[in-house]
Amino acid sequence: MTQSTLARSWIASANGHSDFPLQNLPLGVFSLAGSTPRSGVAIGDHILDLEAGLAAGLFEGQAKVAVEATLGGTLNALFALGRRARVALRERLIELFVEGSTLRAKIEAQSASLLPLAADCTMHLPARVGDYTDFYVGIEHAKNVGKLFRPDNPLLPNYKYVPIGYHGRASTLRASGTEVRRPKGQTLPAGQTEPSFGPCARLDYELELGIWIGQGNEMGDAIPVSEAGEHIAGFCLLNDWSARDIQAWEYQPLGPFLSKSFITSISPWVVTAEALEPFRRAQPQRPEGDPQPLAYLLDEQDQATGALDIELEVLLLTQAMREQNLAPHRLGLSNTLNMYWTAAQLVTHHSVNGCQLQAGDLFGSGTLSGPERSQLGSLLELTEGGKHPVELASGEVRKFLEDGDEIILRARCTRDGFAPIGFGECRGKVIAAR
Repeated sequence: MTQSTLARSWIASANGHSDFPLQNLPLGVFSLAGSTPRSGVAIGDHILDLEAGLAAGLFEGQAKVAVEATLGGTLNALFALGRRARVALRERLIELFVEGSTLRAKIEAQSASLLPLAADCTMHLPARVGDYTDFYVGIEHAKNVGKLFRPDNPLLPNYKYVPIGYHGRASTLRASGTEVRRPKGQTLPAGQTEPSFGPCARLDYELELGIWIGQGNEMGDAIPVSEAGEHIAGFCLLNDWSARDIQAWEYQPLGPFLSKSFITSISPWVVTAEALEPFRRAQPQRPEGDPQPLAYLLDEQDQATGALDIELEVLLLTQAMREQNLAPHRLGLSNTLNMYWTAAQLVTHHSVNGCQLQAGDLFGSGTLSGPERSQLGSLLELTEGGKHPVELASGEVRKFLEDGDEIILRARCTRDGFAPIGFGECRGKVIAAR
């Protein structure tokens, strides 16, 4: 069974679920009431506890091998097994949950296996992240930010040749729902010649796609772009929180440092590469006059199917909006088709010098703004550096984020003839600096 069907599940909440129908089956790590974290699969409003399912005899063959690799509350070992193991697990899960399944009674008899995705369920990072790299592949974002500093030359000459990235801080990656404490640091106030120290005044979000690495490579070995897709286990949402005033003072000559490393939020469910197969697209044509990628980054199949059609949404909920029972305010609605480079090209470029990638490494795409104002993925762009505040239904305005503000990222894939799937949410609420 594949995603190309509109098959229904005997779990009623999965049918028409906005994020987790039968065709998705994302992987994650959860705990209940302070229990030891364990691996699970989201289906509708429920989680299948993979460890309990294994004990109940629900898995066999390659699918059993895959589940055994998830024991211990982390998905690293499963990622390392590669695509074959994920496909075997996916096929078995569909067999378990499809409408009319002969295994329904066996699952229902094991009440410990299928748990409600309830408020007392705590989600954790799905893998131990050894390394985190943040790229800069949203060309509209790159142009918008460049215009703020270089109006006549927003893109530097290397941008259209090199998938730009920097080494981020894995130690402060956190799952959705973790509070975002306002960072402190050095800034250079306008009109001053010496920096001052204190809380960030220009706190921002960045709307990004997270890319989970599956099988890695040996140090010294490059991953060909034609094979790079096989090294991607799945995807998530990622908010690269940014202290813009700290960033402006520190970023030359080596780029972001403390302005980015205080926290990075991700959605906790790993939407597998297999679940996204129906939503692959041809990589958008580069504008006339842009250079073609160098040979090591160019593969015909990747250009034909390497892009993803994922709608990305960012919303803001302030304290005043909560008190007035107002809905979150949409700040932007964009799409991963705004990526200038494919995910496979990022994997290949990262490894081309012999750098070792490992199962559970995480990439950020960079901010994925679109060409229209309604598609921007950061306040830096939306307010043009604070010059044009955003007006909210509560009567408030925002140049940058204030304490009590909550940013919510969502994503959705749709295509005629296919069940839509989503990513769950990536949330973070700003709290005051210590």
